[in-house]
This record gives sequence, structure tokens and C-alpha cells, in this order.
Amino acid sequence: MTTAVFPGTFDPMTWGHVDIATRARSMFSKVVIAVAHNSTKTPLLDLDTRVALARRATEPLDGVEVVPVEGLLVDFCKGIGAGVIVKGLRGGADYDYERPMALMNRSLTGIETVFITGDNALSHVASSLVRDVARHGGSIGRYVPDGVVDAVAAALAAERAS
Repeated sequence: MTTAVFPGTFDPMTWGHVDIATRARSMFSKVVIAVAHNSTKTPLLDLDTRVALARRATEPLDGVEVVPVEGLLVDFCKGIGAGVIVKGLRGGADYDYERPMALMNRSLTGIETVFITGDNALSHVASSLVRDVARHGGSIGRYVPDGVVDAVAAALAAERAS
């Protein structure tokens, strides 16, 4: 049984993320979506909300689990016995960003990273763009699973109020 870890901030979860999780599950016995804190990012949605939305979006997928993660990803992978890290790629810029992390993760623990090319129909969907569209009053419903629109709207309202 091979467990794969699909890490990310998932701020917010998009249909692109669900696509990668679905396809990763077709290749691995179990997929653990690791909702992480990224020190280089300031998330719109808090960790509990991101975990809850990811769980809701992937509930129909047998063999997919969602958990919050703190600390080094490779330590988490080692702790759960994961054999591989899964990353979704929309294009070359994603590869350029992800490659050094994949090499570092392999250097630290020997764990390999598998890149899954995202569905071309979703290649323009990125969490950062979804947040930007929502911040400017645009509709994001077709890019995100159920519950995300309301969560993003609530977070943006709270952000404006502070």
C-alpha cells in the first residue's frame, strides 16, 4: 500500500486541487491532503476553515484523507509512512517553483515527488487568482467546490471590517 501526500495551503480549495487529488488517488492506495501553514504566505482563510473545506470537497473520494500539518513536510511524510509527495502542475512556472522543493525533500529523506499535470480546462485556476477575483467582487463559484464561495466572502468581509 502506497500512501501519497498532496500538500498545499489550499487557500482556498479549487476544482484544480480536487482534480489532482482524484487523479493521485487513481495511482496510490491512499492520498493524504496535507493542509499546511506556509511561512511565505498570509492565508485569507484560517487553517480550520481550509481543512473543513478540503474535507467537504473530497468527501466523495474513497481513500482520500485531509489533515492539518505543521512543520517540515518530509517529517510529516515520514511520520505517516508516506512513500511519495504529489504536486500538481499547471505550467512551466509551477515546475520551476516546485522542482527545487522536490530535490530538497529527496535530499533530506529520500522521498520522491510525483508531478501530475493539471487538467488543461483548469490550468488558469489558481487559489491566488480566485482570491483576487473575489476581492474585486467577481464570481468564483465555477472555480471552487461547495462552501468555498461563502467562506471566502465571510473572510473578505472580516478583512474589510478590521
